Amino acid sequence: MQKFKYIIPVVVLSSFFISCDYKKESSLTENHEEGGEHGHEEGSETEVSLSEAQVKAIGLEFGKIEMKELKDVIKANGFLKVPNQNKAQVTSLYSGQIKSIRVQPGDYIGKGQTIAVIENPNQVMVQEQYLTVVGQIQMTQTEVKRQKELYEGNAGALKNLQYAESQLRTLQTQRASLAKQLQMMGINPGSVSAKNLNSSMIVKAPISGVMASVLVDIGAYVDVSFPVAEIVDNSNLHLDLDVFEKDLPNIKKGQTIHFTMTNNPAKEYDAEIFSIGSTFEDQSKAVPVHARVKGDKTGLIDGMNVVAIISIGNNLVSAVPSESVINIGAEDFIFIQKVEEHEHSEEAYEHEHTFEKIPVAKGTADIGFTQITPLKEIPKEAKIVTKGAFFILAKMNNTGEEGHSH
Repeated sequence: MQKFKYIIPVVVLSSFFISCDYKKESSLTENHEEGGEHGHEEGSETEVSLSEAQVKAIGLEFGKIEMKELKDVIKANGFLKVPNQNKAQVTSLYSGQIKSIRVQPGDYIGKGQTIAVIENPNQVMVQEQYLTVVGQIQMTQTEVKRQKELYEGNAGALKNLQYAESQLRTLQTQRASLAKQLQMMGINPGSVSAKNLNSSMIVKAPISGVMASVLVDIGAYVDVSFPVAEIVDNSNLHLDLDVFEKDLPNIKKGQTIHFTMTNNPAKEYDAEIFSIGSTFEDQSKAVPVHARVKGDKTGLIDGMNVVAIISIGNNLVSAVPSESVINIGAEDFIFIQKVEEHEHSEEAYEHEHTFEKIPVAKGTADIGFTQITPLKEIPKEAKIVTKGAFFILAKMNNTGEEGHSH
């Protein structure tokens, strides 16, 4: 529907232009027959004329080039990135077969929450070893007590007591090691008993965040080097930009960046520069600039492409309303007005407005105005077309198609 919104006025105005031109041509033809030859130039590649009626019909408005204080900005492209310390690949400490998966991609999970359960027969052996060592410690503690009593009663040798104490310390170290392994498997050492051996191992989330992906299926066999899932924490999302060498002097830590997504330019986000690179990126003339995303991060995902604007101050520049500037391909231009009067005969009088197309170089755009540098000299008191320039362009194109012969 948006296309038709603009097409309809153009079609109507084009019809209006053609109608007016037809009447003008008829009038000129009659004047030529009655009063001799009168040359009439319809325009050129840079000029076009409109009648008073046409100017009123399209509602042209005029103004002058003004001096405006516009924000000077640097434009840069980049992408969103989650720092490595805010990303995690969840792996199992021991190999085994996936018994169950407790999460889905997109779920938000907290640190320590169960991701999956792995069936690991070797886990039973660790529990058996733990129970064996616990039993040996109890026996060794009894032996240490007995040897101590014998030594104190001069009925035993010191070396026997020292050996028993050494054995006890060794067993206690083994118990601590096995208990730690059980804890890493998600098993409470205090709950281990001969009647309660568990072959299932729990895989827990090492950080809080969003489940980016689940990389295994139920029944799959995984080892310690194979990731089970990936977690991303967007709370500390960064913005990485490539800023060209010429713009670096204007970049400082603490500056605010306004940026939009290339797939959603209507929504604007903010970030603050915290780091500026000291080397060129990938043998280019661009230096990486890093910023922290501030405020609402809804809809932002690691790897998204962005277009950013960095404000670096205000400048007093020559500017016109942004609507005044017309773009065709690589060319930008404005229209200025000349007023000319043509008498075609004593009976027929036509008041025409002539418009000239002036190429310009665009600069900063802000508060509805655009900085311009005319690439052709403009008369000091020239009137700038501030509204309706698009329709003058349509008239110029229509005149070009019709030609200049009558």
